[in-house]
Amino acid sequence: MTAIEQTEAARPRGTRLPRRARRNQLLGAAQEVFVAQGYHAAAMDDIAERAGVSKPVLYQHFPGKLDLYLALLDQHCESLLQAVRTALASTTDNKLRVAATMDAYFAYVEDEGGAFRLVFESDLTNEPAVRERVEKVTLQCAEEIAEVISEDTGLPRDEAMLLAVGLGGVSQVVARYWLHSESTVGRDKAVELLSSLAWRGIAGFPLHGAEQST
Repeated sequence: MTAIEQTEAARPRGTRLPRRARRNQLLGAAQEVFVAQGYHAAAMDDIAERAGVSKPVLYQHFPGKLDLYLALLDQHCESLLQAVRTALASTTDNKLRVAATMDAYFAYVEDEGGAFRLVFESDLTNEPAVRERVEKVTLQCAEEIAEVISEDTGLPRDEAMLLAVGLGGVSQVVARYWLHSESTVGRDKAVELLSSLAWRGIAGFPLHGAEQST
């Protein structure tokens, strides 16, 4: 059950919940408000009302709006990182790996909760704690991709990182464009097109100690 689903299930005011369940409920409500309004326009009153709790209950779990936002950001940065790791581990076929990794970004932005907006489209990137988290997850995802590239091609780590940052950046930018443009191209086809483009580039680096198929 997602945080937003937990919010819906637990919204009636006055319901007593275990601490962890209440925290998840509040995070789900906060996600809805932050995604819809952005950080600056959102108010703790809005979040408490959305969750069906009093403001004192909200403040028991999160001392302030920034604390709540950062908790959500941590949660959804970790979700992206795990999605990339899962995609990379899903196959040993490198062509399929490229497609799986790009699909992970498309799935991430397509999630109905809109959490990707907190990571990729935040209106709070001037806040050091937010910027640090976004830069960290971008780097972590690139490091995961770079490790596979380096192992398979024998490229130096620095060169593999440049390629990995490029692949990750292209994936999230195109996925966001695809979503916002309400393209008539389906997700599977979009991933196929983008991964085909990327594969034509990455396949130019032969496998380390083996012959790579094209």
